[in-house]
Amino acid sequence: MISSFYPPQRTLMGPGPSDVSARVLGALARPTIGHLDPMFLKLMDEIKELLQFAFQTGNALTLPVSAPGSAGMEACFVNLVSPGDKVIVCQNGVFGGRMKENVERCGGIAVMVEDAWGEPVSLDKVEAAFDDHPDAAILAFVHAETSTGVHSDVKALCALAQRRGALSIVDAVTSLGGIEVSVDEWGVDAMYSGTQKCLSCVPGISPVTFGERAVQRIQARTHKVQSWFLDMQLVMGYWGGSSKRAYHHTAPINNLYALHESLVMLQEEGLAAAHARHRHNHLALVAGLEAMGLGMAVDAEFRLPQLNSVLIPDGVDDGALRTALLNEFDLEIGAGLGALAGKTWRIGLMGFGSNERNVVYCLNALEAILQRQGAAITPGKALTAARAVFSQ
Repeated sequence: MISSFYPPQRTLMGPGPSDVSARVLGALARPTIGHLDPMFLKLMDEIKELLQFAFQTGNALTLPVSAPGSAGMEACFVNLVSPGDKVIVCQNGVFGGRMKENVERCGGIAVMVEDAWGEPVSLDKVEAAFDDHPDAAILAFVHAETSTGVHSDVKALCALAQRRGALSIVDAVTSLGGIEVSVDEWGVDAMYSGTQKCLSCVPGISPVTFGERAVQRIQARTHKVQSWFLDMQLVMGYWGGSSKRAYHHTAPINNLYALHESLVMLQEEGLAAAHARHRHNHLALVAGLEAMGLGMAVDAEFRLPQLNSVLIPDGVDDGALRTALLNEFDLEIGAGLGALAGKTWRIGLMGFGSNERNVVYCLNALEAILQRQGAAITPGKALTAARAVFSQ
């Protein structure tokens, strides 16, 4: 007979999901009510307001899609891309490739702008792509590339799209809550994120926001969105905020309790303070890693504080090390993806999990296992270097 499942207590320092606070887990366990209950409708309004705060936008069409970040991505593409549309897609990691997939499945034409994995999106290459394809309707790119630990210049890229008469679709799955995101100031037309990264909520919900230009494009469509579930004109009948809401789907009620609580925590801390905390812990981790003798895969100017891409030393068994971390320390870090598979580790410092305890724990665990594997590192210096940063 199968019995109840009780997971181990892990420390999650991979690319997501991240550690979830007791407050958020407690919210998840509150009594379930109906998805059209007046109390739940009030909660929906508060979630929209809190998401507008997190995205730094006044966009009315801001809501949580009832599915993970990949569905938020798809929601943006299926609502904005029509058959035959040219979309300039920037790829400097795994998730630009997923954007390409979405464009093509919508019947669009993906014009690829490729940069090396570990480098930001090149403005010059995007400019050149618009020169070659002046009829491009949309520019799509990733703000914080989870596969490499690199951030790109959203403000400059969106300004370029506007100058060329194109809309922008931006992936903020790993950036929201961890580094600056300013939808209105940067002129972003559509942006999507996920709850399991720097928002420190459970997986399964994708916040999205659409600006006025994007809404106008959705309303001007001459044929139905290919996805009934993700059609924003239908979804807004439920999330629109009017006194009478149209049933669309049964929302993940308890997950939305958890999202609400995580956003309340972000509001309490303040965006600037949250960003500074991620930055401070990142600097301490990097100081420790470099003192140990490990290198970083991304130039300091473009590194994500919440997702640290670390070069694997020669002679180290990547899989064996990560397995030992999990089995002996209950510590999860991420493997490299795509072109960086077997070359890097991805160490997350996201949301609630971005704290001094996790930095110290990770450095000590890495040092212990690297020494056992005979890696050419300098033992005993990592913690001293990290603590020097924490003391500042």
